[in-house]
Amino acid sequence: MTNYFNNLSPEEKSILKKTPFPDWYKPMLATLTNERFSDPNWIYETKFDGERALTYYRSGEIKIFSRNQLNLNKTYPDLVEAFQKQNADSFIVDGEIVSFEKNITSFSRLQKRLGVKEISLKEALKDPVYYYIFDILFLNGFDLRNLPLKARQKLLKQGIMYKDPLRLTEGVVEQGINSYKSACKKGWEGVIAKRLDATYQARRSPDWLKFKCHRNQELIIIGYTAPKGTREDFGALLVGFYEGKKLHYAGKVGTGFSRETLASLKKKMDKHISLKPPIEERVKEQHITWLKPALVGEFDFTEWTKNGKLRHPRYKGLRDDKDAKEVVKEEPHEF
Repeated sequence: MTNYFNNLSPEEKSILKKTPFPDWYKPMLATLTNERFSDPNWIYETKFDGERALTYYRSGEIKIFSRNQLNLNKTYPDLVEAFQKQNADSFIVDGEIVSFEKNITSFSRLQKRLGVKEISLKEALKDPVYYYIFDILFLNGFDLRNLPLKARQKLLKQGIMYKDPLRLTEGVVEQGINSYKSACKKGWEGVIAKRLDATYQARRSPDWLKFKCHRNQELIIIGYTAPKGTREDFGALLVGFYEGKKLHYAGKVGTGFSRETLASLKKKMDKHISLKPPIEERVKEQHITWLKPALVGEFDFTEWTKNGKLRHPRYKGLRDDKDAKEVVKEEPHEF
């Protein structure tokens, strides 16, 4: 073993297994909850509003993947360049790619980079992004996923060199309620609470919890209405989510669009026009253009109504890192 592992306990070292470098590890996902708590056995990290990404590094070869395994190297050449300066032989790290609007991460601002198939390094640096790394799954030939989080965090600090645009995600132990209040006051998304003795699991787990300051949801864009007044391109989006294999209508969204967004989104939507609605429910809107369920957007809203519709929704941006078939209504869990 290299000196990276010297600070682990004998018990932690016994967990490590020499493993061939993998092609893919499925990312761990957090569970939404309405509970807010402080606990010395948990660490609380800022919830970023960006794009989840896992980076695979082996002998100078770098592959940055989205959570659905899309290669992002040509989208983020600035991050690829930053990873070329690492000393470890091999590693896999997990984190969030973000863009800032003043001092807050902005998913809308990230849209300038998100989904761009290829961009030069020179152009990329005009709209800088940062990669906040919060976990390490593999290091120098060893699978770390069965180590407790507190041990993985030791290796994350020692095994990776941090210099902008690569940043270490800092957390606070025990102070969950204070962290949540502070995040909301500053205008952040919220807090991710993580159990310090938890392993890294390839599923949505209650060992990672989301304390959200406001609600947001990924939804499928299933149609749009005709523009009215001075608005061009389209009026409002019609959105939905899956309940089992059935697509459910979740309402319309008419705010959150810049002039540029209206034009670019209309162009993308018109590649998926359908002659019939993808839902069975009747929609009380006129002049609808229906779409095949392919495009996934992210939306803010205040709450769900009793009949499963969004209240006061606002468009934030498109996501190409999630398959439409995976989009379901995200309900908070109680523990």
